[in-house]
Amino acid sequence: MKILFIHQNFPGQFLHLAPELARRGHDCLVLTDAVNNRPAGIPFVKYRYTPPPVDPKETRLGRNYTTMSDRGVAVARAARTLRDERGYEPDLILGHSGWGETLFLKEIWPRARLVIYAEFYYRGQGLDMGFDPEFAATSLDGLMIAQSRAAHLGQALVHADAGIAPTEWQASTFPPVLRQMLTVLHDGIDTDLVRPDPNARLELPHGRVLTATDEVVSFVNRNLEPYRGWHVFARALPEVLRARPEAQVVIVGGDGVSYGQPPADGGSWKDALLREVGPGLDLARVHFLGRVPHDSFVRLMQVTRVHAYLTYPFVLSWSLLEAMSAGALVIGSKTPPVEEVIRDGVNGVLVDFFDTAAWSAALIAALSEPDRYRAIQAAARSSVVERYDLRRRCLPRLVSYIEAQGAVPPVR
Repeated sequence: MKILFIHQNFPGQFLHLAPELARRGHDCLVLTDAVNNRPAGIPFVKYRYTPPPVDPKETRLGRNYTTMSDRGVAVARAARTLRDERGYEPDLILGHSGWGETLFLKEIWPRARLVIYAEFYYRGQGLDMGFDPEFAATSLDGLMIAQSRAAHLGQALVHADAGIAPTEWQASTFPPVLRQMLTVLHDGIDTDLVRPDPNARLELPHGRVLTATDEVVSFVNRNLEPYRGWHVFARALPEVLRARPEAQVVIVGGDGVSYGQPPADGGSWKDALLREVGPGLDLARVHFLGRVPHDSFVRLMQVTRVHAYLTYPFVLSWSLLEAMSAGALVIGSKTPPVEEVIRDGVNGVLVDFFDTAAWSAALIAALSEPDRYRAIQAAARSSVVERYDLRRRCLPRLVSYIEAQGAVPPVR
């Protein structure tokens, strides 16, 4: 087949799928944002998108749709150029619905089969919105604005032929009429690469080397922010450091905002929480690494004694499954996306998202009694190998699903 991948930050979720389909002889092409300089590994074309100025007072509920649909227009125009100037006609289009890129592609290629990567469906309440009372938007306007963020996601699926969701819970966020279009297929975890290594070493910026013999507590986000529980973890740390004088806390994540809103008084969530809890922290034992290469993240998961993972009811992070694959003891928030993966006391430990004292106690117990959790760590890796292994499970299923699309006529 001729397969067109569309993702503004390619490869994204298609990191392994795209090259595997190309290896199997399919004619693969990528259409991505001009600002994306990540290596594609397969031929690519770029589109140019400049976000339009959006006046919140004028657009209100439509401001998110304005931004997303304008990106869709930019992609459609680039697609039309591909069709008219190069005669390009894909058999299958595979794109992420999150940024509006796929909205108008059936107008360009009505005979192509369009498959959407459907990661999450926003609601005004009941999922991420309103979950955390500390930051909840309780006004009716706030709830309507939040719900309206799903407009382009619904349109993307309505005009597609089928969709893929990475987990059962994420698929369940879509309304029933759209959920029936989705097949649950996870992207996969490279368990051959991300595996336990008792001899792993992680060198910190100031030169100290950490190994599995150290009392390492780890916390990893793309950005340090409430959606991923940074505020709860930070508030649990003072008690952990008081109880465990040898503990070393390693924190990975940027200072921006991936989800939700920045602090009301500006600045970063990292600084906001350090102002709050900093006086209770021995900052000589708290190490902020910022964003790190993937191999450094893997080494951290191999040396950590306990890894904390928290999330609102939202998209599940790859980092959780990779931590488990590396054999880390994961203490996770008792929220639906995590509960799909972790069974408390079996392959991890679950703690109420908001119970700061319980987080402190669980982290202290993990640091002080490592032998008690060895079976849980082994079960964590086994469960990831069984359910999410890239080469032996997820990638073959994804490839079979995509190749089967070639035998199904597109929706007219």
